[in-house]
Amino acid sequence: MKILVDADACPCNKIIERVAKEYDVQLLFLVDSNHILNPEYGEVLVIGQGADAVDFALINRLRAGDIGVTQDYGVAAMVLGKKGFAIHPSGKIYDDRNMDQMLFERHLSKVQRKANKRFHGKGPRKRTKEDDDRFERSFRRLVEHAQTIAKHF
Repeated sequence: MKILVDADACPCNKIIERVAKEYDVQLLFLVDSNHILNPEYGEVLVIGQGADAVDFALINRLRAGDIGVTQDYGVAAMVLGKKGFAIHPSGKIYDDRNMDQMLFERHLSKVQRKANKRFHGKGPRKRTKEDDDRFERSFRRLVEHAQTIAKHF
């Protein structure tokens, strides 16, 4: 089992690094060539620039039982399709029960943005300590669950 992180804009890299080290899980941060990341634990794989290059690299390296950390619902859907586990930096664990709804909402948002090209919203709110705590709790549960499942592979 390993953890693969779409790390370009992930606000949880330090938490992921700490938990992966604590549980002794292999960790791979994937970034495009515009980002610099120097973790104390884990490996960084720099992927060439290009739309979705990091996403496809993550999916190509992921195996059943691995954990993918991503904000991208499409990537999360592919992780689940490969029998992996996926989590959003908010702490929301993606699963087969919520994925269809999330993809549909993403589609509706895209349609809305196209219809009103000048309005792009305010962007995400500032991340809080509570957000980090929520992510860490969910992530720890997911790592423990994945390790339990990995014993059966």
